[in-house]
Amino acid sequence: MHVLTWNLWWQFGPWQERQPAILSELQAIDPDIALFQEVWADDSGDQAEILGAALDRHVVRTRAADGTPQRFGNAVLSRWPIEELEMIRLPGPDGAPSHRTALAARVHAPQGPWTVIVTHLAWEYDRSALRQVQLAEVVQLAQRHLGGDDDPPVILGGDLNAAPQSDEIRRLTGLSVSYTDGLVFTDSWAAVGEGEGYTWSRDNPHSVDAMWPRRRLDYLLVSWPRPKPLGNPRGARLVGVEPRGGIVGSDHYGVLAEFDTRTSFQGQA
Repeated sequence: MHVLTWNLWWQFGPWQERQPAILSELQAIDPDIALFQEVWADDSGDQAEILGAALDRHVVRTRAADGTPQRFGNAVLSRWPIEELEMIRLPGPDGAPSHRTALAARVHAPQGPWTVIVTHLAWEYDRSALRQVQLAEVVQLAQRHLGGDDDPPVILGGDLNAAPQSDEIRRLTGLSVSYTDGLVFTDSWAAVGEGEGYTWSRDNPHSVDAMWPRRRLDYLLVSWPRPKPLGNPRGARLVGVEPRGGIVGSDHYGVLAEFDTRTSFQGQA
């Protein structure tokens, strides 16, 4: 099962010219499930619905309190039927709910139901403590929607705005004190990716003058413990790196990972 995470850079930069490049990249890689951040919506339309219609995908997305599409939000597109499970608003610097969200959805894949979560954390350099608070809530969201011991694990994707060696990612991946007992996540790139996997890079023409150094900020992770080999990452690569129609689709590169859907190893019960 191929899953993509990609920050689509809202309506920043040459955003109208970028839309065909985004669609072209998605058509080329054809992911089963796509987890998007910085999805725009305005009076002219909803990027999630536009992409869903063009790709023949089912769509769920974050919404404002009045039910309208969140203007700066997250979305899940799926080849198979999908239902929203829960959306939460992540805390901001003052502890109150912010515009940042996490969205949990259930994908009814042929192999059975998979829970996926998409999120987008605070971006500032000095917000590691806040990102840890936000991730604690995301992990609790995942815990609420975990299945039984033999069910598929939770796939978590998003722009976490944190490097792998940061406290927030170390806690998430079991390299430091975890956010909650008995639940950590495997980083698919660390497991099976090749090279540094920078998703934020000055090689990207939209980020040439960025203050941030090269970093891996975007992740696809899968919950542990899980019934092996179900959910094990089998491959990971960057997408959105090369121009399409003369333009790169976003200021972030996306990550495409393949997850094992077998419930037992070949030849074993």
